[in-house]
Amino acid sequence: PRPFTRHGQTWIPLTRNPNDGLHAYKQILPAPATPRTEWTPRPAQGSHEGHEWLYVLSGRLLLALGEHDVVLTAGETAEFDTRVPHGIANAGDQPVEWIALYGAQGERMHIRVRPTAD
Repeated sequence: PRPFTRHGQTWIPLTRNPNDGLHAYKQILPAPATPRTEWTPRPAQGSHEGHEWLYVLSGRLLLALGEHDVVLTAGETAEFDTRVPHGIANAGDQPVEWIALYGAQGERMHIRVRPTAD
C-alpha cells in the first residue's frame, strides 16, 4: 500500500489488505499555519459505523469527541465508537503523528495480556 494525502493529512497504510478486519495507518498532520487559540473553531466532526483506537507518537493531537475536547500527547491513547461525532486537529506548533486502528462495523481491537504470577 502507498501513502496518500486526504484533507491535508498524510496516511501511511500499515496493513496489507484493507478489506480484512482492522485497518492500521500511521497518520501525520502538519503544524498549523497559525497556533490554535481558544477562539479557533473546533475541527469539523463526522460519524460512521465502526470503532477507532489511536496512539500518539509525537506532537499534540486535539480529539473533538462529541461535545468533549481532549488533547493527547506522545504515549497517550484514545478508543471510541465512531458513531459518536469526532474530528481531529493539530493542537501544537509541530507536526503530530499517530497510529490509528479502524475496525469496520464496530469491530474492536482485542488486547491479550498474560496473567501475572502471584
